[in-house]
Amino acid sequence: MNIYKLITTFLLLSFSIQAQQSMQKGFELLENGNFADAEIFFEAFLESDSENKTAQICYGRAVGLNGAPKTANALFGDLQQKYPNDYEVAINYIESLLWAGKFKEAKPLYKDMVAKNPDKFGALLGYANTLSNLREYETALNWVNKAIALQPDNEGAKISRKYIKLGYANEFVNAQNYGMGQQLLLEIFGDFPEDKEALLNLANLQLITKETDSAKNTYRRYATSAKDSITAINGIALAEHIAGNEKMALKMALEAKEKVESFGDPVLNQHTFDRYVQALIWNRKFAEARKEIDRLALVYPNGNWVQALNATLGMYTGDFKASLSSYDAILSKDSVSFDGNLGKANALFASDRIVPAYKAAFQTLKIFKNQKDAQGFIEKLNGLHTPSIEEHAAYTFDNGNNVAFSNSVNAFVPFSTKFKTTLNYQYRTTENTVTQNKAESHVVLVGFGYKLAPNVDMATVLGFNNSRFMETAYTQPVLDAKLKIKPFKLQNLELGYQREVQNFNADLIEREIVMNHYGLNYNLGTNVNLGWYTQLMYTQQTDNNSRNLLFTSLYYTVLQKPALKFGLNYQYITFGEQVPTIYFSPEKYQAGEVFGDIRGKISTHTNYMASVATGIQKVENDPQTAIFRSEASMQHQFGKRLSGSIYGKYSNIASATAAGFEFTEIGFKLKWSLTKQPLFFANLEAESKSN
Repeated sequence: MNIYKLITTFLLLSFSIQAQQSMQKGFELLENGNFADAEIFFEAFLESDSENKTAQICYGRAVGLNGAPKTANALFGDLQQKYPNDYEVAINYIESLLWAGKFKEAKPLYKDMVAKNPDKFGALLGYANTLSNLREYETALNWVNKAIALQPDNEGAKISRKYIKLGYANEFVNAQNYGMGQQLLLEIFGDFPEDKEALLNLANLQLITKETDSAKNTYRRYATSAKDSITAINGIALAEHIAGNEKMALKMALEAKEKVESFGDPVLNQHTFDRYVQALIWNRKFAEARKEIDRLALVYPNGNWVQALNATLGMYTGDFKASLSSYDAILSKDSVSFDGNLGKANALFASDRIVPAYKAAFQTLKIFKNQKDAQGFIEKLNGLHTPSIEEHAAYTFDNGNNVAFSNSVNAFVPFSTKFKTTLNYQYRTTENTVTQNKAESHVVLVGFGYKLAPNVDMATVLGFNNSRFMETAYTQPVLDAKLKIKPFKLQNLELGYQREVQNFNADLIEREIVMNHYGLNYNLGTNVNLGWYTQLMYTQQTDNNSRNLLFTSLYYTVLQKPALKFGLNYQYITFGEQVPTIYFSPEKYQAGEVFGDIRGKISTHTNYMASVATGIQKVENDPQTAIFRSEASMQHQFGKRLSGSIYGKYSNIASATAAGFEFTEIGFKLKWSLTKQPLFFANLEAESKSN
């Protein structure tokens, strides 16, 4: 009996070994990823040995991995009926769910599997990969680490851990927890030193946090081959742009463009030409960018990235209609395009279509949850429409022995994106230190603004001015009405009427002079950095005098970051009647000056501005005299809802008082948002979510 058992066991082992050897070719096909050939092989094998469990498992794997996961799942389901407690059959059944993307269905099965088989490497790794696909990265990382503890040198498990960490890091980056994101990316280098995907993700994180020098160094680490150096140079060009070094960005983009075509890689070509045209636009080389976009449109007629370049060019040149058309074309092909959705939001905002801009931004966040740029865009819109209160205090003095203190409080309350109101109170006290004349004025104003159409705004301010000089007091109504329009691209026109009470100093307050201003302001921008601003004003006064004023300025923008411009100003004034003993009122006054203006950032939350102008002025036939004006300010954002600024300015240009006049003012402003969001925001957001 013992001999019989021994012979039987020997025969079974022999058959098993022979079967394994006869299936070796099929195993190799599976291992090498030749799933179609493996399917044919095992199907033929099963015709001669239909009950071979190993062959059935391999056939199911080949079928599933060859694009028929449902069929494979059914095959493994049948096998489970035959072998209800077989680990290999069960693990392959669960894995077939993964091939079909049924991660939720696979999760509880894997959970039960690892509970029963905590020492089975395949079960632990499969569970980790399932959790990763469900974006449960923290738990996935825990299970993949357990799998690696069983097989420390398993390359596949380390690759799974790498992708879990990449996904987990991206989740932290989207939540703006950049420290944890960076830590996870750096950990990948422990398994895969200088891993390419980890390096690119690290560089992208550094660009988001504006650590541009670190990003450039990371891209240099990536450039270990001639081909990879093209990707690195493209990244460095973007880093230079973020750092404000536009000329260097173009230099790097041009270098990549000159090298890329030798590699014959269509995707790399697209990325490189994309960056090159972007760099042309950043450097305001719009004609060259237009020519290049038109060329690319012929080569890549269906390329969304070419449409995105066309949209970007439109945004920079003020052709917002063209931008909207391009973004709509992108979204018609790819409704979940990030560039298309957020780009359209920006184009709608630039077109002064605020509610559609909000909705486009909400749509972006539906697709890309917590995306930083989309959130920042909504915060920008909110900042323009959130109720706020502003305090402005100033102290002034001049060489005519006049000193004054002024304070104003302005409340701004928008009830919608179209309708807004303001309430303003101004107090000013002035004194002449020689004559001891004192006066004060109180101004209360209520304002209403309404957007008649995109780029057509009407604003009206009504109120009264109560002025007191010594024992005399009077009250006058005041009015300010303006119509602001953008008649054409890069043009702004403002028409206005203002009824104002002169309150510059005590002597003028005493005379109760009311001025009726009829004005026109026009600004013309260009795409060649030139701009032209003109102001025309006619003033009728209650003392039967009148004034004509022309001010025009031609300026050139030298730099974009910081914004630096230089220009020429010319001013011409005439008065109908000359009353020099009361106020400056020449028959003819002219002034010409050159000026410079710079505006930029000291840090993320602190901005600065400085301007200087100097030239000559001529009053009637008097000799020419030199003029000088300067102004500087610094603004700081203390938090999302509180900002403040200090400023100072000086001028010796002729004013309403006299020629030879010198005037200095110092002051501060505080602005506080009364609510976190606009009054209409909750309804707008709810409406967007319901659609």
